[in-house]
Amino acid sequence: MEEKLDDPTASPISLPFEFLKDITDNFSNEQELGKGGYGVVYKGVLPSGKIIAVKKLFEMHLVDEEQFHKEVTNLVGIKHENIVRLVGYCAESRWEAIKLPNGNNVMAQIPTWLLCFEYLPNNSLQKYVSDECSGLHWKKRYEIIKGVCSGLHFLHQECHIVHLDLKPENILMDTTMMPKIADFGLQLYVNADVYKISNYSFPCSGYMAPEYLLEGVVSPKADVFSLGKIFMEIVTGQRDCPLTSVSAFLKLNANHNPNSMEISLEEYMDNVSAI
Repeated sequence: MEEKLDDPTASPISLPFEFLKDITDNFSNEQELGKGGYGVVYKGVLPSGKIIAVKKLFEMHLVDEEQFHKEVTNLVGIKHENIVRLVGYCAESRWEAIKLPNGNNVMAQIPTWLLCFEYLPNNSLQKYVSDECSGLHWKKRYEIIKGVCSGLHFLHQECHIVHLDLKPENILMDTTMMPKIADFGLQLYVNADVYKISNYSFPCSGYMAPEYLLEGVVSPKADVFSLGKIFMEIVTGQRDCPLTSVSAFLKLNANHNPNSMEISLEEYMDNVSAI
């Protein structure tokens, strides 16, 4: 089983809940790697010492088992160097006593669904956006941006997936600082260029496109909007920079990193004008 979890060419495998419970020390707080709007991620230490990331989905966001397996099937086909690799999954149910509003106790079947991914030790891009980003060489920043673009292009063109929650926290870094897109909690599979959903509910993110937040309009452009905000933060090293024009963006970058540009601000503006 561990060989399959460690093989980048292997398909994700079904893992027993008790096994995942053991390798996460019963999902202890000490093993917690992070928490999002759709679940908690734990460090899972295999008997060999290898580490995987185990995401336990919140019960409030669970759908029926058939849809869960459909989601897993779609994730299985996503193989790209800039997208976090799914290595395993678990879909089991357990019986628990729950208390009703009237005070009575009843036995109910509670589903437990988990997704297991490759473990990336260098945290997320969030760590490197801000002061730490200023210490990254321009070539490395370019490679990070290029990698995220490559992964996002694959999702849109090859998988017909709109991520909908792209942000620095959902871009993980491997040991070589290669970015990998993660956390598909809000993903939608769309074949049309534009898609509108109703009765939608999601954790709000400052990286979400206005048309999605206000009207539920979904298209690849929503991810491109998020990518643009991430791009500006990587280049400037500042979070939530209030930029209203290309010239403001270039001036902020020049002021924040006066020695980093290989060409002058005037040359940048000439290039932008030409475009």
